Amino acid sequence: MIPAPFDYVRPADLDEALRILTEREGEAKLLAGGYSLIPLLKLRLAQPGLLVDLRDVAGLDGILWTDDSLRIGGRVTHRRIRDDEGIAARMAVFHDAAGLIGDPQVRNRGTIGGSCAHADPSSDWPAVLCATRATIVCRSAAGSRSVAARQFFLGTFQTAIEPTEVLVEIAVPLPKGRAGSAYRKLERRAGDFATVGVAVQLRLGDDGRIAEAGVGLTAVGEAPFAATDAEAALTGAEPGEAAFQAAGEAAAAQSDPADDSHGPADYKRAMVAEMTVRALRAAAERSTTPQGGPQ
Repeated sequence: MIPAPFDYVRPADLDEALRILTEREGEAKLLAGGYSLIPLLKLRLAQPGLLVDLRDVAGLDGILWTDDSLRIGGRVTHRRIRDDEGIAARMAVFHDAAGLIGDPQVRNRGTIGGSCAHADPSSDWPAVLCATRATIVCRSAAGSRSVAARQFFLGTFQTAIEPTEVLVEIAVPLPKGRAGSAYRKLERRAGDFATVGVAVQLRLGDDGRIAEAGVGLTAVGEAPFAATDAEAALTGAEPGEAAFQAAGEAAAAQSDPADDSHGPADYKRAMVAEMTVRALRAAAERSTTPQGGPQ
């Protein structure tokens, strides 16, 4: 099958892109890396009247560290995140997830902003953003607004982004002190979308107990989400198998997977518990050195 006919433009800058989105509201689709949108075009599951290619728009592909945050531009590719040494050292959950997305071709061209805006219910980044309590920055001709990742993913292929907005940046707060994070994914073949994906972040207090926990799940609901029951089970607990198993059971109970070609729902719930425990073990091991910014 070939795509339905559409117009195509390559705006020179963000202002032009935003103007076009306003003028053609409701019929324009943004093209970043294209690895989420193009398959839908070919299957005619998406039939925009206009494709707006962002490849010439500058200023959306930076990785910036501040004293209290990591800021990732919407057009930053999965590969750049995977290869960034600061991210690997300080926000390992992003490093983990980027390396598990697709194949090298997908990682070279696909972008974090495009993936999040597409909001496939089995994609990897949403779980990471929920676990790290990231904020997604959207811009329109009227200005910018920020949406917490936990309120951004509304349903299957549905987000809080408006038709006249561009996802320009992801802002991730940096945990202070002893902290660690990890992403663990069950997939049928290397590079597949997740059958189950779990992202976690732990911050330890001065007493060695878990002061704050973030747990994000993907592929086990209509949209990725934060497993708040698992977070509650972890907060205040001593990091170890007992707490991790309790959190895994809580995450599994909060999940709502469907029977499909990836497996029955009961199997997926069991894998939510297992992947949560594996991710928590890795995050705890990584929490032996202080985190909070670039070195």
